[in-house]
Amino acid sequence: MYRGFRAVTELPAAHRVAYQGVEGAYGNLAALHYFGENRGIRFLHLPCFEETVNAVEAGHADYAVLPIENSTAGSVTDTYDLLMHHSLSIVGECFLPVTHSLLTLPGVREEELRRVYSHPQGLMQCADFFRMHPELEGISCSNTAVAAQKVRDDADRTQAAIASAYAGALYGLTPLIERVNRFSENTTRFVILGRERLYRRDARKLSLVLETAHEAGALYHILGYFYRNRVNLLRLESRPVPEVSWEYRFFMDIEGNLGQPAVLEALQAVAAKARGFRVLGCC
Repeated sequence: MYRGFRAVTELPAAHRVAYQGVEGAYGNLAALHYFGENRGIRFLHLPCFEETVNAVEAGHADYAVLPIENSTAGSVTDTYDLLMHHSLSIVGECFLPVTHSLLTLPGVREEELRRVYSHPQGLMQCADFFRMHPELEGISCSNTAVAAQKVRDDADRTQAAIASAYAGALYGLTPLIERVNRFSENTTRFVILGRERLYRRDARKLSLVLETAHEAGALYHILGYFYRNRVNLLRLESRPVPEVSWEYRFFMDIEGNLGQPAVLEALQAVAAKARGFRVLGCC
């Protein structure tokens, strides 16, 4: 559904903001970038995406900051799945340039390394580095900053982490290679999630989820409602419906917000045709 959303000029002030990982995680950097520093905000670092969302639903945090897509590695599917199964709304977004460094204990030489720890997205974004160094084993961690923390705590000269230089400085590590991701424009988009169904009047993007009938042309007809109302489709992502094998739900971003008549007309037509339709928020 899309009713019940309320337009505001500014979002309510943040006092507690949750992100996944430990201090120095990219979620930490995104939260600082979006909400600002030195404003009396308490940042809560939690071990997994679901606990981050649960903290907001339970009132322990005002907002959650979660990654949703990366310009190199693509979608963060866990976030899409959480959006479907929780009631939080997207109220903002943040684009964070991501530069991965190869972090080691001070004085370690490259030839000493055997294992490199990072988040799976970090490993994917540095795939070219691993192709050039087949002797190195990439090992997944829950978070890039957790990887940096592990390298510090283990004090093993054969280990390295792929994380931000900021995380390296926090945990006393040295950037052996300052940038190991292939693309210099590597950027992660984070979404800001809140409990209330609010959207800023100047929001330029609306996110929604729906399912279509399992028949030829079903998605085509849905997209036609946006075309006929001159509403621009920005993103289309499919995810499996766990309850029904080989059926999919579609996450979409469109240009505009709930205060625009053309958007409302398109959504009304889509809601009448689609199954499981829900507006996830505007940013």
